[in-house]
Amino acid sequence: MQLNEYEDWYSKRYRRTSSALTTFFIILADMIAIMLCIGAGFFLVKIAYLSHIINSGIDFKSFVTYWPYLPAFIVIFSFNNLYPGASMAPAEELRRISSSSLVVHTGIILSRFIYFLKFDTVSAALVISFVCSTLGLLVVRSIMRSFLSASGLGGIPAVIYGAGYTGRAVVDKLLSNKNAGYVPVLILDDDTEKGSEYQGIPIIHDTGAGPEIVKRLNIKMAIVAMPSLSHYETRKIFIDSVSAFRYNVMIPDISSVTNIWMRVRDFGGILGFATSHRLNMFWNLWIKRFMDLSIVLFGSIIFSPVLLCLVILVKLSSPGPVLYSQERIGEKGKRFKAYKFRSMVADADAKLEQLLAQDPEAKAEWEKNQKIKNDPRVTGIGKFMRKTSLDEIPQFINVFKGEMSLVGPRPIVENEIEKYRDDFMRIFSVRPGLTGLWQVSGRSDTNYADRVSFDTYYLQSWSVWLDLWIIYKTFGVILQGRGAY
Repeated sequence: MQLNEYEDWYSKRYRRTSSALTTFFIILADMIAIMLCIGAGFFLVKIAYLSHIINSGIDFKSFVTYWPYLPAFIVIFSFNNLYPGASMAPAEELRRISSSSLVVHTGIILSRFIYFLKFDTVSAALVISFVCSTLGLLVVRSIMRSFLSASGLGGIPAVIYGAGYTGRAVVDKLLSNKNAGYVPVLILDDDTEKGSEYQGIPIIHDTGAGPEIVKRLNIKMAIVAMPSLSHYETRKIFIDSVSAFRYNVMIPDISSVTNIWMRVRDFGGILGFATSHRLNMFWNLWIKRFMDLSIVLFGSIIFSPVLLCLVILVKLSSPGPVLYSQERIGEKGKRFKAYKFRSMVADADAKLEQLLAQDPEAKAEWEKNQKIKNDPRVTGIGKFMRKTSLDEIPQFINVFKGEMSLVGPRPIVENEIEKYRDDFMRIFSVRPGLTGLWQVSGRSDTNYADRVSFDTYYLQSWSVWLDLWIIYKTFGVILQGRGAY
C-alpha cells in the first residue's frame, strides 16, 4: 500500500490521534470511584454508630459535600502519570493508584486534625475510604476501559516499525489486549516479502515514511520493534523517521529479561538496565508469606459457609472421600500432597487408563496439557467446582503448611517436568501458587511455552502489587469461568 492510499484508509477508520478523550474518561472514572469510596466510608461509619459500635454519629448524605477535594486527587494522579496510563503494567498502575490515594487521603485527614484538633468520625470515614479506594479505582477504571474499547472511543493510534516476529507479536498483543491503550494502525518495514497487511493492519514498505505520516495524519506514537537491525540501521531509522513522532518506544531483543522494575544505570556514558530477582530477597519472602497467611486466614473465615456446602455436595455426588490429594512438584523440586475437593468418581485413575487406550484424541490432549476438556470422569458438582475453581480451595491447607503460596507458578506432576526443560529449576525456585499469571491469562487454554513465558515474567517482575493484581484478576476469571475445565 502506498502512502496516499493509506491516508484514505486511515481517515475512514480513525478520527482522533491524541489521548485527550481517553484521558477525559479515565479522569471521570476516577472521580466516580473516589466519591463512591468516600460514600462507602461514611455509610460504614453510620452503620457502626447505629450498631452502637461507636459513640459519635455521622450524616451519611454529607459525603457528597467532599467533591471539592476531587481536583486534589486528579492532580496527584497526574503527577504519577496515571493519565492516560496507556501500556502501564497493571501492577505498577495498582501501586501508583494506592500511593496517590494515600497521599491525598492523608492530606485531608491531617488538615481536618489541624483544624479541629481531634480525630473525628469523618476522619474515620476517610480512612475507610482509602482502604476501599485501591480496589474501587481499579474496578471502575477497568469498567471504563471496557466501555471505551467496546464503543470505539478509546485507543491511541500507534505506528509499528517492523513486520517481523517481534513487530507482529506487538500487534497481536495490542489487538488482543484492548486495555493496553494503543491501537496499531500501520506497520512500516522495508522488506517487501513481509506482505501488504497483517491482522488487517496495512504494511507500507518504507521505514523512512515517519515524518510524512506525522505531517499528514498527526499520529503521535511510534513503537519500534526491529531488534535484528544493526546499531547503524537502528540509529538511522530513529534519526530520519522515528524522531518525527512526539512519543516513541523501542522494543529490544531481551525476551529473557522481562522485568517491569528495570532501572537505567549510567556507567560513564554507557547505559545499562539494572534488575534484581526480588524473590531471592528474604524480606520480600517474609512479606509474601505474611500476605499469604493473612489472606488465607481471612478467606477461610469468609468462605466457611461455602466450604460446608461443598463438603455436603461432594459427599452426596458419589461414593468416596471429600478431599482428593495428588503428589505435586513444588519449590526446588520437592514433592508434596496438593489437596482439592474431589471432583471425579472414586476410580478415576482406572477410568483414565481405559479412556486413553480407547480414544486417541483424548490421549493426545492429555499428553499435551495433562487435562481433557470433556472428561467423563468428572461428577456433576465436580464440573461446577472446576469451572469456578472452587475445587482448589482446600489448597489453603498447603498454603498454611508453607508448601504453596497464594500466587506463583502452577504446581506440576512428575511427567510435566520434561515439558519445562531447562526452565524447570529456575521457575520452581519459588513456591508454586494457588493462582498465577498464566491462570488469569488463559488458564487451561495456554500451552507450556506460554506458561513458561508467564512464569518468567512473574519471577522477574514480582512485587506485592503484582500479587494483589493477580488475586484481583483471579476473581474475574473465576466469575467468567474462562479457560477452566
